[in-house]
Amino acid sequence: MFMPFDIMRTFMFTMIYKRLFTAIFSLFIVGVLVFFVTESLPGDFCTSYLGQNATGSRLEQCRIDNNLNAPLVERFSLWSENVVSGNLGTSLKRQRPVSDVLVPRLENTLILGGIAALIGIPIAIFLGCIAGLRANKKSDHFISIASLFTMTVPEFVTATLLTLIFSIWLPWFPAVTLIGENASLSELLPNVVLPVVALSMAMIAHILRMVRSCMITVMNSSYIKMARLKGIPYWYIVFHHALPNALLPAINIIALTIAWLLGGVVIIEQVFNYPGIGSLMISAIYDRDLPVVQGVAIVLAIIYILVNLCADLLTCILNPKLRTQQGY
Repeated sequence: MFMPFDIMRTFMFTMIYKRLFTAIFSLFIVGVLVFFVTESLPGDFCTSYLGQNATGSRLEQCRIDNNLNAPLVERFSLWSENVVSGNLGTSLKRQRPVSDVLVPRLENTLILGGIAALIGIPIAIFLGCIAGLRANKKSDHFISIASLFTMTVPEFVTATLLTLIFSIWLPWFPAVTLIGENASLSELLPNVVLPVVALSMAMIAHILRMVRSCMITVMNSSYIKMARLKGIPYWYIVFHHALPNALLPAINIIALTIAWLLGGVVIIEQVFNYPGIGSLMISAIYDRDLPVVQGVAIVLAIIYILVNLCADLLTCILNPKLRTQQGY
């Protein structure tokens, strides 16, 4: 049954307010942890930048110039005020605003993750449905074993094997990306094939197993059995009744997997030398460029929280049981 429009609107606003409050609180906690954890790293930018010359007056002057000798609480207060106002600070090494350094890299990472999601999610849903509909048969066993193997192999191993096979044995794709961070989409596309495959494999495995489990549960439910007894065509039951109900519990897993892509790209981008946000974070950590590290961490946290927020709202809207539990 459909809810009246005013009740539906009240439900939406209430859910959004609750989730936004949780998201803002989570972001605050993440911000505090990011700042103090990065500040606790051994060494600082000046010791990394000056190297063997990091002694005496030069080291002290470098710290004064970059405000590294200010008290920790004072630096956190200034940093948090800037973040709230949308200012992520200035890169110590590049002497440019962090946002100018971060945006091109973020765009490249979103291209990589977006292509992986657009390819991986439909494949995962398809294979999960096949495995669930043919539970305990040869096709199910094959898909399940392949997914378990894919889940247990680390991303860098998968990336290395793909490079060995498709860049060395079969020189079809470049092993590493040799273009800059401001490359156009047409220049990036040949270089994203192997990183996309490496990211998609683990993502497909996680979503596949969730969809398979949900499909088995739904197909064994009483209303599906009743529909089959009434003579309703099998594939109509699958696509109009079983699949929508099987996908509801999988929405959060899909959201978590999409958010996981942002963490997985750190390793994948480093292996393939891809000019994305992951390789930027690695180089910033090496250089002790803390404003860049903190900016990348905050942006990734915001994306992670937004993806989960959208998944929670979508699940509550599509699932009448959750609306009933909320009192609507």
